[in-house]
Amino acid sequence: MTEKKYIAIDGYNRKKDDDEMISDAIGSCFATPIGQQVLTYLKSITINTVSGPDITDQKLRHLEGQRYIVGLIERRIVHNHGVKQNGRSDTNTGSKSGSKRGDPLFTSKT
Repeated sequence: MTEKKYIAIDGYNRKKDDDEMISDAIGSCFATPIGQQVLTYLKSITINTVSGPDITDQKLRHLEGQRYIVGLIERRIVHNHGVKQNGRSDTNTGSKSGSKRGDPLFTSKT
């Protein structure tokens, strides 16, 4: 039987557990007061920025790429909260909602 493909939040094909580890790492980074300040700053220079009609195509594309990344961080944080609420098991320790960040996180697996 073939394994069902899992398309991660960022659009890459990787294992569901690996995707959850990435969300866990990002969620942990931005769960602190400092992390929240950093996210607020990133949103202020990207998502909350309004460009005028004189913006060039190149600058607009650059800004939209930045907005995508900040939006992806926010989606990962929400995903991490959902995973924790559902109480997934940590395969390394057997505990609920534990961190698996000792594994390679950011590799795309097909």
